[in-house]
Amino acid sequence: MSRTGCLLSIVAAALAAVSGCASYQVGQSTLFRPDLHTVHVPVFESDSLRRDLGERLTEAVIKEIESRTPYKVVGTPDADSVLSGRIVTETKRAFAENRQDDVRGIETDLSVEVRWISRRGETLIQRSSLPFGPLNMTVAEDVSFFPEAGQSRQTSEQLVIQQLAREIVDQMEVWW
Repeated sequence: MSRTGCLLSIVAAALAAVSGCASYQVGQSTLFRPDLHTVHVPVFESDSLRRDLGERLTEAVIKEIESRTPYKVVGTPDADSVLSGRIVTETKRAFAENRQDDVRGIETDLSVEVRWISRRGETLIQRSSLPFGPLNMTVAEDVSFFPEAGQSRQTSEQLVIQQLAREIVDQMEVWW
């Protein structure tokens, strides 16, 4: 092969490599939509009778958004997008008892309907390539605790709230 042919082969290979990677980006911010900069998160509604559950979940979601995403959480509804949610179920059940029917293990469950829409009304959380329209996504988490070991309902609720907040922010990532 001549020197010119070899040089052309090298240039062609370099161009192919560079052009093949031109649309890729690196880093955490590439997991999220580049066309959005702000998110409004109103207090999550709650069908539960437990006080402050919606407020605690909202606070945890805001902390997750601010720490893991490039989005800025703003207090006005004229943001680029609005992430809203409703706690639809909150249950507590015993899963372990001793011979005297004393509860030894308890499970706390929370289910939340989440909706993230853009200012233009576009649904942003969607885990399917099929266009179903504006659907709410349901996210559920559960955690177990053991009263005998000194764990309380409050600590288990806080743990399940943190897990839910992480899961909700995970759903904000761009779907491939």
